[in-house]
Amino acid sequence: MPVQSVRCSCGVVFEDHLGQAYNEEAFRYLLAIERKRAQRSRRPFLLVLVNVKQQSETGGRIPPTVAGRIFSTLWRCVREVDFVGWFREGRVAGAVLTQGRDPRESDAVDRIGQRITGILRERVPSRVAPRLHVRVMQVSSGLKS
Repeated sequence: MPVQSVRCSCGVVFEDHLGQAYNEEAFRYLLAIERKRAQRSRRPFLLVLVNVKQQSETGGRIPPTVAGRIFSTLWRCVREVDFVGWFREGRVAGAVLTQGRDPRESDAVDRIGQRITGILRERVPSRVAPRLHVRVMQVSSGLKS
């Protein structure tokens, strides 16, 4: 007897055997939930933002093939409870690494940023790698977008 999936594909823009990436609306909804959770628990989470510095022919948008590589790589860098998607549709990919970070570990943000940047630069096309920009922020309760 076939197994039915109870998972809703609403808001999913990319999916493969490693995971799924959400559109901006779904990603920001999940981000808001995580922000509330962090506020209640007083435990921060990490927000990873990835964009490709603008090149005139792309108009600041990340080409779909590059986006697929970025999402695939982010899935390899995060745990099952973390999530990835568009922070800004077509322009800024994001990942939320959920609770569990100790705010006193100030170098953890830098270490994670360096690790993700290194892995992404290895996996995106060589013409894109130098223009790749990764930012990792520790978020406790508020995030202005």
